[in-house]
Amino acid sequence: MSSVAVRKAAPAAGTTPGTAQGPPLRRRVALVPTVALLLGAVYCLLPVAWVVIASTKSGSELFSTFTFLPGSGFAENLRDLNAYRDGVYWQWMGNSALYAGLGALLSTAVSSVSGYALATYRFRGRESMFNVLLAGVLMPPVILAIPQYLLLAKADLTDSYLSVLLPQILSPYGVYLSRIYAAAAVPADVVEAGRMDGAGEWRIFTRVALPMMVPGLVTVFLFQFVAIWNNFLLPYIMLSDDEKFPITLGLHTLLEQGSNTPALYTLVITGAFLAVLPLVALFLVVQRFWSLDLLSGAVKS
Repeated sequence: MSSVAVRKAAPAAGTTPGTAQGPPLRRRVALVPTVALLLGAVYCLLPVAWVVIASTKSGSELFSTFTFLPGSGFAENLRDLNAYRDGVYWQWMGNSALYAGLGALLSTAVSSVSGYALATYRFRGRESMFNVLLAGVLMPPVILAIPQYLLLAKADLTDSYLSVLLPQILSPYGVYLSRIYAAAAVPADVVEAGRMDGAGEWRIFTRVALPMMVPGLVTVFLFQFVAIWNNFLLPYIMLSDDEKFPITLGLHTLLEQGSNTPALYTLVITGAFLAVLPLVALFLVVQRFWSLDLLSGAVKS
């Protein structure tokens, strides 16, 4: 039996043995998305870093020290913010939590029912209704603020908590996301099987479809919570009593007073830093539901 010797191919000229022989141009092109993402991350995180560092500075340090050099006045800023008008800042935070939490919860409930109905049932005018919904998604909220104010003024609901909550309940974008997710996550065969077993439509929705839609609804809740928490124009138009202000409008009033009282600038910055923390905490909590859904899907498959 003769043996055949296998020779290794010699490395190309100008290259080092044992190294990857990929085209240099392709590797350089692959770096472009990474560099673009890094620049985007720096662009988004730089203002956050500035707020975090500026909140540690006292009034004298804020304008006299290097921008990204931490200060020593964070505890004092917290005490001053807590003492300002007997703690009205925490009243604003509570109002924002009420508007964003209850508004996002109600909006998610309405979006889930509407999206499921648009995805599951076949009825005349369904596509036309969905097209109108898409037009609502594309319409800027600033256009609707004045008509909403006039409608609520007719109902004598302005300058109340309901004047901020009611316009936020119906979210065209939330209904759109729920419809898309329900169409992808809820199989028609499962719905038909529930009907054949004698279950009513509401029971099929709550017991069968709703658990399948949870990840999509969590996304709708997160988007709505962030949108309502950051909303400024609607409360600015609807509210006149500053004890009902959300945190965005409250910090705006502080900033306006800071033009005459520069010492309030540190309170505005510290308040802005504290206002970001609930959103970060919410995202960390919500991320758990996405991870659990991916794991459960992997196990079931």
